[in-house]
Amino acid sequence: MAKTLAVSPLAPANFPELPVIGGVDFAVAEAGVRYAGRTDVMLARLVPGSTVAGVFTRSATRSAPVLDCQEKLGGDQASGAAIIVNSGNSNAFTGRNGVDATRAVTTAVAATLDLPETRVFSSSTGVIGEPLPHDRITAKLDELKGALAPGGIAAAARAIMTTDTFPKGSAATVTLPGGTVQIAGIAKGSGMIAPDMATMLVYIFTDAKIGFDALQPMVSEISDSTFNCITVDSDTSTSDTLLMAATGASGVAVEAGNDAFRAALHKVMLDLAHQVVRDGEGATKFVEVNVTGAASDADARTHALAIANSPLVKTAIAGEDPNWGRIVMAIGKSGAAADRDLLTIRFGDVLVAENGWVSPEYREEQGAAVMKQPEIPINVTLGLGQGSATVWTCDLTHGYISINADYRS
Repeated sequence: MAKTLAVSPLAPANFPELPVIGGVDFAVAEAGVRYAGRTDVMLARLVPGSTVAGVFTRSATRSAPVLDCQEKLGGDQASGAAIIVNSGNSNAFTGRNGVDATRAVTTAVAATLDLPETRVFSSSTGVIGEPLPHDRITAKLDELKGALAPGGIAAAARAIMTTDTFPKGSAATVTLPGGTVQIAGIAKGSGMIAPDMATMLVYIFTDAKIGFDALQPMVSEISDSTFNCITVDSDTSTSDTLLMAATGASGVAVEAGNDAFRAALHKVMLDLAHQVVRDGEGATKFVEVNVTGAASDADARTHALAIANSPLVKTAIAGEDPNWGRIVMAIGKSGAAADRDLLTIRFGDVLVAENGWVSPEYREEQGAAVMKQPEIPINVTLGLGQGSATVWTCDLTHGYISINADYRS
C-alpha cells in the first residue's frame, strides 16, 4: 500500500490545464505492481508517423527499459507507436529477468495495439533490485486499450508517481507561420534526483510535424539547461528517461532552427524540472544557485553543483541559518578554479561576503530574513572570467530521511 505523503509546501496551487494533443491517446490502470488502491500504469498510443526522441540516464547500472528505449530511437516512423510506464518497481538490477520482463511487456503492448515491437517504448520507476511482476501489467492491456482517450494526460501524470506528492504538468502554445502547435508534458520525480541527463521520468507531446534529426538534438540540448541543472540529493537514478513525441497531427512543420518552438519547449521543460525540485523529498525551500565570473561555464557549473549538493549548505537552508561559511567551503572543495580574495557572495540582494571576508555592511538579520523565504537565491561571483551557470535545488530536512528510510516498507 502506498504511503500518503503530505503535499510539498512548494507545490503549485493546481495541476495545470493541459491541451489535448492531436494524435495521442492516454489510459491508466490499477495493476498492483507495488501499490494498492491507486493507478500505477500509464499507456500512451501515438498515431502513425510520430517522431519519438529521448535522452536517458548515463548511469552505468541503468535499467533494462532504459537500454531498450535507447536502442529503439530513430526507427521507422511509418507505423504508430506506444509508451507504457509502470510505477512502484524500476525493473533495474534484475539481471536477465529485467530484459525478459521488458520484452514481455513491449511484445504484449505491440500485439494489443497492432504495432511493431520496435515502436513500443517502456519505462519503469520505483524500487531497485526486485523482479518486475510484468504479468500484472500485461493482464491490464485490454482494459487500457479500451480506455484510450485523447484527454487523459492528467490521469497519466498521477499514474507515474512514486514518492511524488503532486502530479507535474506543463504546456505551451506556439503560433508559427504555418499555424498553431501545442506542447504538453508530464513528469515524475522527487528523490534520487541529480543532473546526469533527465534525472526523472518525463513525457512530452506535441502536435507539430518535426523529424527525428531535428527533434533529437533539440531535446538533448534543452535537457542540458533544464533537467541537467537540477539536483535534490546528488543521486542519479538507474531509470531516468525523457521521451518526446511529435505526432504531426497539426500539419504544421517545424524545422531544426525554429527559435519560437525551441523557446516554448524550453519553457515546458524548465517548468517541469523546477516542479521536480519543488517536490524534492522533504523539501521546504526552493533554491536557485547562480554562479558568475568563473573561468569558464564548466567551472561555474562545477561550483554551482558543489553548493547545491552540499549537505551542510542544504541543512543550513533547512534551518534558515544564513551560514555563508558553508558556501565558501563548497566553492573551495569543488575542484574548479577559485580565488578566496576575489569571491563575492549574496543571499538574494544582500551582500554577505567580499574581498576574502564578510562584508563590513552585512548584518546577520539580513541574511536570516532571506533564509525565511520559501524561494532563496544564492548568488556567487568569482571574479575570474565570464563563465556562468544556474542550478536549482532544495533544502535537506528530516523529511528526506523519513521518506527514504521507509521507502521499501
